[in-house]
Amino acid sequence: MALNMTASKVVAPVVAKAPKVAAPSVAPVAVRPRAATNGSSARQMLTWTPTNNKFFETLSYLPPLTEDEIAKQVTYITTNGWTPCLEFAESDLAYIDSKSVVRMGPISSNYNDNMYWTMWKLPMFGCVDPSQVQVEINSCIRTFPDAFIRIVGFDSVRQVQVAGFLVHRPMSARDYQEPNERSVGY
Repeated sequence: MALNMTASKVVAPVVAKAPKVAAPSVAPVAVRPRAATNGSSARQMLTWTPTNNKFFETLSYLPPLTEDEIAKQVTYITTNGWTPCLEFAESDLAYIDSKSVVRMGPISSNYNDNMYWTMWKLPMFGCVDPSQVQVEINSCIRTFPDAFIRIVGFDSVRQVQVAGFLVHRPMSARDYQEPNERSVGY
């Protein structure tokens, strides 16, 4: 490849062209269109049952957490430097309901009703041991057996709640179904 240059401008390089070679002849192949399908996954798709199938925050779609699973979540909260706190609400106040909230007007765009439940004691500032949280969960269950109980994690730097999950669903709650009973269409 050679460059043609003059004193005032640069000209594009001169490239030698390769000789044309005839392409081999290929017979056209008949392609049959495929039928649209989800394959075997179509049999796995089910319809969610909205009746008596309510959820709260993160992890509430799972079966109830064991003490070890709760401890791991609390460890995650404390390892990130967040403060664990217990909150509870009686069954009739746990869900958003027009009877249990006060609205400032007829329009409530981006407004969370019932965002706060009653706090169990104070936030557990400085807590690093998940067993301390479990003791408080058990104490709250003994005191309010018919209440929903959740753990929330607060970030003191951002000053917001950054985690929250249900740790106790009362025996009287009829709005929960086991995972294998949540869908229809088997």
